Amino acid sequence: MTFFRASIAGALALGLLSAAPAFADPPPASATTPTDTKPFGDWTVRCFPVKSPSPCDMFELLANKASGQRVMSVSIAYLPVNDKHVMQIAVPLLVAIQKGLVLSTDTYTSPVLHYRRCDRAGCYVEMLVDNDIINALSTSTGQAKVRIIAEGGKPFDIPFSLNGFSDAHGAMQDLARKKTAKPAEAPATPAPATPAPAATPTP
Repeated sequence: MTFFRASIAGALALGLLSAAPAFADPPPASATTPTDTKPFGDWTVRCFPVKSPSPCDMFELLANKASGQRVMSVSIAYLPVNDKHVMQIAVPLLVAIQKGLVLSTDTYTSPVLHYRRCDRAGCYVEMLVDNDIINALSTSTGQAKVRIIAEGGKPFDIPFSLNGFSDAHGAMQDLARKKTAKPAEAPATPAPATPAPAATPTP
């Protein structure tokens, strides 16, 4: 999902997302392996070898301890070009697609966030998000939660940790800015001075 996430972020930044499923071709293996990772509490900052407006993300994975199967994952990437964020939330299948999900903290409740697509591994919210959501996650303590609605209509809350969120977010922003910064242009070499003509001796 990492290559897809970077590609989605780039498409979102350029306004290219459509309703059709995106990125059907398998990604190159090299693009799915982060080149840089650093943990911050329960979050990990990752940077990938892809050309993207958002080459880095911060990621948290919740998995079933017995089976190792993913229960939920949250990925947030930063787009320095327009000071925006892209969020991907992955949840299990058998959710009520039309109901979306709601993210909340102790001080903030998001509007309904709609699923963009599903595959064999789960269903995904993938969208540009307002900085209000990021600020709420950065300033809250303890846990946040995602409320999903099962196909039968029953709501389920999936809590996730905010331990290390603020530090991870700052580090991810710094790395994204560095990796997307244009190299400074070399100063122009001054033209050699034209030698003055030799003085003509006076007879």
